[in-house]
Amino acid sequence: MKPVVALVGRPNVGKSTLFNRLTRSRAALVADFPGLTRDRHYGSGRIGPVPYLVIDTGGFEPAADTGIVRAVAEQAEQAIAESDVIIFVLDARTGLTAQDRRIADRLRKSGRRVVLAANKAEGLPPHACAEFYELGLGQPHPISAAHGDGVAALMEAVLSDFPSAEEEPQAGTSDRIRVAIVGRPNVGKSTLVNALLGEPRQITYDEPGTTRDAIEIDFEYENTRYTLIDTAGLRRRGKVLETIEKFSVIKTLQAIERCHVALLLLDGADQITEQDAHIAGFILETGRALVIAVNKWDGLEAAQRERIKRELPRRLHFLDWAARHFISAREGTGLAGMMRSVQVAYRAAFAKLSTPRLTRALAAAVQRQPPPRSGRTRPKLRYAHQGGQNPPVIVIHGNALHSVPDAYRRYLEGWFRQAFDLQGTPLRIEFRTGVNPYAGRH
Repeated sequence: MKPVVALVGRPNVGKSTLFNRLTRSRAALVADFPGLTRDRHYGSGRIGPVPYLVIDTGGFEPAADTGIVRAVAEQAEQAIAESDVIIFVLDARTGLTAQDRRIADRLRKSGRRVVLAANKAEGLPPHACAEFYELGLGQPHPISAAHGDGVAALMEAVLSDFPSAEEEPQAGTSDRIRVAIVGRPNVGKSTLVNALLGEPRQITYDEPGTTRDAIEIDFEYENTRYTLIDTAGLRRRGKVLETIEKFSVIKTLQAIERCHVALLLLDGADQITEQDAHIAGFILETGRALVIAVNKWDGLEAAQRERIKRELPRRLHFLDWAARHFISAREGTGLAGMMRSVQVAYRAAFAKLSTPRLTRALAAAVQRQPPPRSGRTRPKLRYAHQGGQNPPVIVIHGNALHSVPDAYRRYLEGWFRQAFDLQGTPLRIEFRTGVNPYAGRH
């Protein structure tokens, strides 16, 4: 088993920057803004003599008792409980603070080994970190998470008690189904993640914008391995004012592009808005498989439920191929059917379509409804083959295909979707017209 290393400290000391340095990634959101990280963020460490897991946490305030600050502290407490060793990140430029002392008292009681990392020490004399000896937690290690100075030596000290081992093989991209949970702010995305995991893994709070980063969580559901990606809520562009929120939007859009299946969560207590349609449109543009879930179904009256069922196909008519579920993340109802649809959509997105079957299906479609004439010619559709996955791409070869109208393209999409049971994924049709080798010769 890999050792688990937790990064703990007060806000804005550089924990997320160190996390990105240790994982050699940009997985954690970083900005010069205190309180940016809130949820626990996991990654595989790639600096040091031993492979390990590292946990990024939000700014820790042990004495917090209410509000979002308390929720962040609970996430940090959980990371401490899960860890084998703790890196206590301090700010070498600010020096020792009263909050650092409170955190040190809490870490002493945890029973875990604690290693001090005095961050932002670039350009400072060696004695600048001497005051951190007052904490009684051993030698402080001066580092620069932003530039990498001293980080390798720090990790050698952190991992000195663990035997060297070969790094465990990483799971392939097909080993887990990557599911991005997306939607407007405050529709219940983090509550849904917690319901699927069966534990309060993500912070949930009655305030839009609680989640700011895209948090990846591995779990198993009914013997299937998943990676859930909890994302920040997407507002209309005109309402995205804070720089932090702009970064969050970028992380959410990147999560959609990297996932296998997008789970679009709608608020049943609210109307289906233009922003819901915009998010759905972006998912369609990226070609990701999709499942639609209407949350907060338990709190709706019969008239409201009927209104949503009428409004859903009208507002999202371009997603008639996506499964729709009515769920309650808070009560845990409707989740089993929703996850079955996620599996169906994943299998459809990565379906392998043989050329003979595609060509036979194409011939049957043309026999039932030939393409319309364009002037004196009628397009000839000769054969088809698969041109890609996630989304499936069907390439059709023939003559004069540039004149095939969009209506006939949609007809072929529906035909192939039904013939190969491609539910839950967009389907793309490409036409390639044969070139006359004698064109231009006399």
